[in-house]
Formats: sequence, C-alpha cells, structure tokens
Amino acid sequence: MDFSEKWGTDVDTAVQLALADLKLTIDEVDVTVLEEPSRGFFGIGSKLALVRVEKKKPAKPEPAPEPEKKEKPVKVQSDKSQSEIAPKAEKTEKAERTEAPRNKKEKQNRKHSNKKDREPIETVIEKVPDEKLTVCEEHPALTFLEEVTREMGLELDITAKTGEDSLYIDIQGKDSGTIIGKRGQTLDAIQYLTSLVVNKENQNYTRVVVDAENYRAKREKTLEKLALRLAGKVVRTKRSVKLEPMNPYERKVIHATLQNHPQVTTRSEGQDPYRRVIIELK
Repeated sequence: MDFSEKWGTDVDTAVQLALADLKLTIDEVDVTVLEEPSRGFFGIGSKLALVRVEKKKPAKPEPAPEPEKKEKPVKVQSDKSQSEIAPKAEKTEKAERTEAPRNKKEKQNRKHSNKKDREPIETVIEKVPDEKLTVCEEHPALTFLEEVTREMGLELDITAKTGEDSLYIDIQGKDSGTIIGKRGQTLDAIQYLTSLVVNKENQNYTRVVVDAENYRAKREKTLEKLALRLAGKVVRTKRSVKLEPMNPYERKVIHATLQNHPQVTTRSEGQDPYRRVIIELK
C-alpha cells in the first residue's frame, strides 16, 4: 500500500497515524490535507483533520550531460599552468575545511531539536485510584462520554469503576489513539469535562480519572525514564537541565524519581501553568 488516509484531532496526529500505518518516515512521503480541523471547547464538538499520506515516487534519473560539456573543463585545465591551478585548489580545500565544521554543527543542532521533540510533556496526568474499585454499568459520566465520542465519530468501548470518592473510566478501541490526542491533550480535556459533569451540584467531590489503553501508567514510566536519563546528562556535563513546563503531578513524578539520587537534586521554578522542574548537581 503506497498511501493512507487518516483522521486525527489535528493534522500532526493524523499524519503520525498514517506514517505508522505505512511504516514510513515523514521524509519518505507527501502529505495532502483533505480536511482542516476546527477547534471546539476543550476539543469537544470539534471537526477532525483528514490527511492523505502517500509514498514518494522515485525521482527520475537526470539525463547524461552532453559530451562537449565534459571536454570543456579538461581543455581549460590543460591551458593553465600548475601555478594557476594550485591557488584555486588551495582555496577549495580551505572552503571545504570551513564548511565541514559548519555542517557538523547544523547536524548536531537538528539532532538536539529532534530529541527535544521526542520528549513531550502532557498537561494533566492523574494516577489511578489505589482503593478497590467496583464495576459500574450506569453512571452520568458514561452517558456523557458515550455522547461525546459518538459526536466525534469514534468507535470506543467505555467502562467505569467506582471507589470511595473516586471514579475510574477506561477507554478501549481502534480509535483510542484519537481520544488520547497529541501529547495526551484530548484525553486531558475529556477528563476535565467529565469531572465537571460528575461534580456538578455534588456536595462531595469525586476524583475522576479517564484513561485510554493504559496511557496514564505508560506516561508515568516515560517520565521516570526521562528523569533518570536527564540526571545522567547533568552528572556528565556538570550543567543543570531545565525541563518543559509540567503540571503538579508530573513534577511530583520527576521529584520522586530523583529524590534519592546521590549526585543530583531537583527544584521547581515559575508559576503554573508554566512551572517547570530543574535538575542540577548537589
């Protein structure tokens, strides 16, 4: 299959789903946006993006140059003395030596930039309630989420479990990637709105956690690995590292992971929602 058409909450999400389907990279395909997305309130009631990702066709080989064009440089070089050619050759070598470090630096910058892109930080992460949960077949939250996902055109299986002052909702299905969204933003918005619905006119606050394909636990593991990797970088380079802005729970994961580290310590700076963790030497 040389092309794939995918829906997503935004163009980037749809493109990533299509690339995963084709098993190709972005440099190997041409992207056509068939339908632009439109934002709703916290991602609800919005129009999804539709893209067509097609594998690039191999470039046609360029025609061979005319024979006379090849003879010209030979003729010019034969008419010139070695003393005339030598200075130009020396200049060319100097230019190559100057260009090489510059190209190397550009490659390093691109590598650093790509690495940064692979370390996204979501906005909201909640941990699954620790207490014993009971399966719940009917709940206002279930009704709300079924209506929302139906309006979004998603096919999902939604289940709910309740505990003391808590509600855990699990979402499964082929469209779970869309409900998670880019960097988990759609899932966080769904969780926020579901919490508003559950706690509306409710005297006792109920903590709501909405998860999809065990995304929350996977994200926590990712944050722990990120913290350890960046701590190693701080020890190696002797320079502090400033992470992307995080919500309180994410910052807590980073602090907890490195609290017993023998060589680094962590602190937070800034104001929410731009408050971030800094990892530095003790």
